[in-house]
Amino acid sequence: MTFKDQTAIVTGGAQGIGGAVAEQLATSGVRVALWDMDESLAQESAERIGAGAIAVPVNVADWSSVEQAMATTAKAFGRVDIMVNSAGIAGSNGPLADYPVEEFQQIVNVNLMGTFHVNRAVVPLMREHGYGRIVNVASVAGKEGNPNASAYSASKAAVIGLTKSLGKELADMDIAVNCVTPAAARTRIFDQMAQEHIDYMLSKIPRGRFLELHEAAAMIVWLCSRENSFTTAGVFDLSGGRATY
Repeated sequence: MTFKDQTAIVTGGAQGIGGAVAEQLATSGVRVALWDMDESLAQESAERIGAGAIAVPVNVADWSSVEQAMATTAKAFGRVDIMVNSAGIAGSNGPLADYPVEEFQQIVNVNLMGTFHVNRAVVPLMREHGYGRIVNVASVAGKEGNPNASAYSASKAAVIGLTKSLGKELADMDIAVNCVTPAAARTRIFDQMAQEHIDYMLSKIPRGRFLELHEAAAMIVWLCSRENSFTTAGVFDLSGGRATY
């Protein structure tokens, strides 16, 4: 895959799927900005990755924070060719009728508004240079809906819709906007979930195991490449056979 002289932003890049993507992009020669709320962990990851990687503190739910992160990244790199939006939270598990209103709003703010903020920040630079690859990390929950996870499921369904809309807006340029819908992978997001819910998710995966981070990174990195020159506004399955469409 071709990545010569390219730069990337990876939100949630300090660990998990974002971290795996950042490492694979860096291995391919891409300079990577790790956007993450955990500044110290992001700095550790950037130092481990090397190859021009930088850590940029950001709260994707806060537009002013995203603007500042974008300014920092643009100053360091000059341009942004790739953006992978992997930042997200799961929240607690419980029936919708009892779900805390404030927590529902928080999940929407991070998962949906955060996706909007990051896409809004990066698109002008990509349009200016006439090139870009955007991958938003949604979830199979956004397709299938997980019980006792209404906020997470709804927010990830919205990420799918946002991706399709933006992909069509930019389809007349060499800017591809796609999303992936992974099944669960063993990351720190499990710390927010009840064991019963984790067991439920595993029971729904026909492959009988959770997603491995390197498997997610392999698909996402291809979507970030020049070789992905036709597909846009697409939804790529990473559910181990769970998704029904």
